[in-house]
Amino acid sequence: MKKLSAFLFSLFLFSTLWVKSDTALSACERTGVDCSANTEVPLTDSGKVILGDEQTDKYFPLLKGRRIAIFSNHTGMVGDKHLLDVLVENGFNVTAIFSPEHGFRGNADAGEHVSSSTDPKTGVPIFSLYDGKDKKPSAKTMREFDLLIVDIQDVGLRFYTYYITMCRLMDACAEHGREVLVLDRPNPNGHYVDGPILNMKYKSGVGWLPIPVVHGMTLGELARMVNGEGWLPQGRRCKLTVIPCANYTHATLYKLPVPPSPNLRNMKGIYLYPSICYFEATPVSLGRGTPLPFQVYGHPNMVGYDFSFTPQSMEGAKNPPQLGKRCYGVDLSGMEDEEIWRRGVDLSYVIDAYRNLNLDDHFFRPFFELLIGVDYVRPMIKAGKSAEEIKAHWKGDVEKFKKQRKPYLLYPEE
Repeated sequence: MKKLSAFLFSLFLFSTLWVKSDTALSACERTGVDCSANTEVPLTDSGKVILGDEQTDKYFPLLKGRRIAIFSNHTGMVGDKHLLDVLVENGFNVTAIFSPEHGFRGNADAGEHVSSSTDPKTGVPIFSLYDGKDKKPSAKTMREFDLLIVDIQDVGLRFYTYYITMCRLMDACAEHGREVLVLDRPNPNGHYVDGPILNMKYKSGVGWLPIPVVHGMTLGELARMVNGEGWLPQGRRCKLTVIPCANYTHATLYKLPVPPSPNLRNMKGIYLYPSICYFEATPVSLGRGTPLPFQVYGHPNMVGYDFSFTPQSMEGAKNPPQLGKRCYGVDLSGMEDEEIWRRGVDLSYVIDAYRNLNLDDHFFRPFFELLIGVDYVRPMIKAGKSAEEIKAHWKGDVEKFKKQRKPYLLYPEE
């Protein structure tokens, strides 16, 4: 594992700087923010990554006598039990659950309306933040709790929406004087930073912060940066505590025990996601409704390809693009992980499909700019630029961001 981590590290030419917790605290203190009451990254003899929610000795004392809300979904597991069940079994007063995109059970389609409900096992009310309203809790709901626990598995991408819901909840907590406790989890794409920084004129439900496509931070680190940089609306800041993972660095290869959403079913899809997701803004299928979502791409009119697939209606993809149509294209599921990491954000797949279909202005929809986050990529693709030429355009911005985020990191970059 150490050799492989070192190999990954050299692939991306990471710096070898250790970011100490006192440096992170001093940066937060300069902004007048208490970023975390616990920023010491613990080490154990086992070497196994220990999640924030597994360290009950660290956060149970913070919960006594508090009314607790949880932001989580099916990924919020403490070993073989859900965090909700662990808290209830230990006598804590859980008064509300907030669910993200895909719902508390994680089986809804992307962007699907999810109604509020009640957890059948515990009777705790579940407030959907994807119920078609403003995706922010009401003042009445905010009065139901004193402290919000965030325990959800992210994949470290700007257009993966869990962090956006976290930010909206942080903002609501800042407005209403509620505390936020993040039980941190590893970022499976945390070993590199790549992609253009979001131009905030494209701020949307798939991009909420001025960060790269692949930001390389855990949710705990990102929450600290949101607070420290004053990125919440009107510069608001919430009272934030992070329980870090133990035995984790940004070069640690961490395989998720539970798929984080219906169409990110395995690590291959999670690794390819930063390069494949842009097809959501085109007529090209990226494999929703097949066994290989985010690992293939194709279209009925693409020519010169032997590989084909036919999207079907299934759970998590009830009405996928190109439903029932045979699509011709490319299967990336056999690509070695190391090659995916070496390429980083790779626009060559989008460029390949754009040139093959020859649809010109009918290929990209406006949603493309919301995903890519800038206005220079589409014209560069249309002008015939290569993926390498486009990547060079954002390289300097990525280096600036890596310096900007450094005070908020909780884990070594090697």
